[in-house]
Amino acid sequence: MRIRDWDRNLKIRLFGEALMNITFWMFFPFLTIYFAESFGKDKAGFLLIFSQVFSVFANLLGGYTADRFGRKRMMVISAFGQGIAFLVFAYAVSPWFTSPMLGFICFTLVGMFGSIYWPASQAMVADVVPEKDRSSVFAIFYTQINIAVVVGPILGAIFYVKYRFELMIAVAIISILLALVLAKWTRETVPASARQARAENGKWYDFLKDQIADYKVIVQDKIFLMFIIAGILAAQTFMQLDLLFPVYTKDTVHNQTVFELGSKVFTVNGEQAFGLILSENGLLVALFTVVVTRWVTRFRERNVFVLSSLIYAVAILMFGATNWIWGLIAAMAVFTLAELMTAGLQQTFISNLAPEKMRGQYFAAASLRYTIGRTIAPISIPLTVWIGYGWTFTILSILAVLSAVLFWVMFKMYESKKAAGV
Repeated sequence: MRIRDWDRNLKIRLFGEALMNITFWMFFPFLTIYFAESFGKDKAGFLLIFSQVFSVFANLLGGYTADRFGRKRMMVISAFGQGIAFLVFAYAVSPWFTSPMLGFICFTLVGMFGSIYWPASQAMVADVVPEKDRSSVFAIFYTQINIAVVVGPILGAIFYVKYRFELMIAVAIISILLALVLAKWTRETVPASARQARAENGKWYDFLKDQIADYKVIVQDKIFLMFIIAGILAAQTFMQLDLLFPVYTKDTVHNQTVFELGSKVFTVNGEQAFGLILSENGLLVALFTVVVTRWVTRFRERNVFVLSSLIYAVAILMFGATNWIWGLIAAMAVFTLAELMTAGLQQTFISNLAPEKMRGQYFAAASLRYTIGRTIAPISIPLTVWIGYGWTFTILSILAVLSAVLFWVMFKMYESKKAAGV
């Protein structure tokens, strides 16, 4: 499905979100280092866990509200809320006032609004795109994010240290502009069946009862529940991209030579090494997401998901085994392959499982792979203090292998259910 054939909502989102993501990734990858330096590794790790607890709740709320109040409305509110949070964050790192704790609170609020935005945005794609085209559309949105991951850290490495305040102001303005554009030029896409089902109970406290009842139904879907649990385990590896990896490279990479060109020698320190491998990840994803997604659709989904987790396990061991910059670059290439294999398939699998009237709920519940995964993942930072980097990377690799086992079992159940025509 070509972009020119897309629904107007998706075209507007693709380009508006791309601009916001580029500015966001100019400083976001360096925040873990900022908090670790401000609070210490132990405290920073637990604070990051604490912040994600709120994102878990916001994620569940986002799924319900996307079905009850509409995709467009929740996306507009979330983008505007992020803009305000970024403005306050800018004040917390301004030339006139510095407060890491206020910055952390704003970071938490940004995460919460992002968790509300995500299920609505994913459900909107499923609303307007035919099932046969969803994998490619999701893959293009994923590519757009990763183009930002390429461009953002490169620009961030140049501007973040000296112009942190200005970067925060820029992303705040862009977030608010995105909210205004979504409000003016997009339409609502929530199916009538979902809106009607949510409107039947009008009392404010019925939301909580409906929420509990809906998620009870989802939890009783054993296949979907296993998908979430396996995803949470797998997330312990790929979530380290902006948690453990920046801290690891900062501690272990010291003015290494990347290459020599004539009389010029190009060296990197820890922060620059992290920016380099992060940009590598984004570049590979931007170049190959659509290609790899089309390639893996020729194979059984079960084999793709299982192999992806096993490759994550290998990649994480490679990271822990070296601090040589070219070794880290090779490890990131393997890591990115694992990421690309399921980039487009995951959302399609969710939309196939979800009943139409609960699509937003299912996407929100599926996002628990990331919100709960990110809630647990920061424990890796204090773990490096307690047991060292070697054992930390080994534990993460074992979790990835366990996720592969769960994906295998889940797909056996799913295929049996399809064969039975249930």
